[in-house]
Amino acid sequence: MPIRHGIFVNEPVDGARNIADVATGVIGLVATGPDADADLFPLNQPALVADVRSALSAVGDDGTLGPALAAIADQASPIVVVVRVEETVDPQDQDDATAGALADYSGVYGLLAAEQQLGVRPRILGAPGLDTAPVASVLGTVARNLNGMAYLYCDGCDSVEDAVTYRGGFSQREQMLIWPETSGGAGDAIARALGLRAHIDEVTGWHKTLSNVAVTGITGLAHPVFFDLQDSSTPAGLLNDAPVTTMVRMNGFRFWGNRTCSDEPLFAFESSVRTAQVLRDSIARGLVWAVDKPLTKGLVKDIIETINADFREKVAQGRLIGASCWYDPALNSENDLAGGKLVIDYDYTPCAPMEDLTLNQRITDKYYTSFSAG
Repeated sequence: MPIRHGIFVNEPVDGARNIADVATGVIGLVATGPDADADLFPLNQPALVADVRSALSAVGDDGTLGPALAAIADQASPIVVVVRVEETVDPQDQDDATAGALADYSGVYGLLAAEQQLGVRPRILGAPGLDTAPVASVLGTVARNLNGMAYLYCDGCDSVEDAVTYRGGFSQREQMLIWPETSGGAGDAIARALGLRAHIDEVTGWHKTLSNVAVTGITGLAHPVFFDLQDSSTPAGLLNDAPVTTMVRMNGFRFWGNRTCSDEPLFAFESSVRTAQVLRDSIARGLVWAVDKPLTKGLVKDIIETINADFREKVAQGRLIGASCWYDPALNSENDLAGGKLVIDYDYTPCAPMEDLTLNQRITDKYYTSFSAG
């Protein structure tokens, strides 16, 4: 071995790493725009819109694209992935064109190609004015694949009873139904929901639900919905019980409702679903560095500390109630470890929205006891 004479520096790379949250505020919008700029919005291909207001000059006057982007711009200035689909006369043909096909990534399925082609993953999905039941079903499927949420209108519903019945056809945790429409026309409520969801993600976080945040640009509702803050036995309460998110007027117009279409009670709240999605994706992406490294005790320790450090930060930020990660020897046999397989457990408690506040008001004469004390 040759003689070493001098100072030599090694750079061992070990220890916990930082886990960055995935971007949750990217909108995936499916829309028609017959006279939109075909270079900026090619048919059935995902197009990136970094400046929503500037893009309005290229959308043309027909179709759903212009009104949807304008409604989104009223709420925020998010990144939007647009898939422009063909506008047809026949409703069935429109459903087919909007839903598209997985084989060629057309229609709604075009959102699945966005990350590879544009470098962003849409997670707030909608097709304002086009989201009939068949399209809503496809949006739910694509939302599940993207770890996102689809915001959907109760299509064809003219009453509270219709909306409640319509809700019975959905069961995915990645779907949230909204009724009624605004006076802005078909698709306006959903477009504003998409923009508001992106706005909430930016200013508050993914752990806050869509509910009870003022919506910009609404002047009225297409169908009146009676609402009383202190009485749930109202049409608005009936919708929430379905559950369908409704719209109420209270210091401006607001979406009112926290719940998804999930048939699993643990994911009834929108915030629970989105928390699960963020943890799943951010932790997986944050551990890419560990894949294919030598499987040693040190590596296991680094993985666990990486995850727990992220949990501590999210708890301190108020985005989680609590969370913990650990290694369970019972799940990691010698044969599995020797075969390069490692199982790590973690659990967490998401922030539930305070949906039900009870105040006990009591009348008493006890405060008269000191009446004459001066």
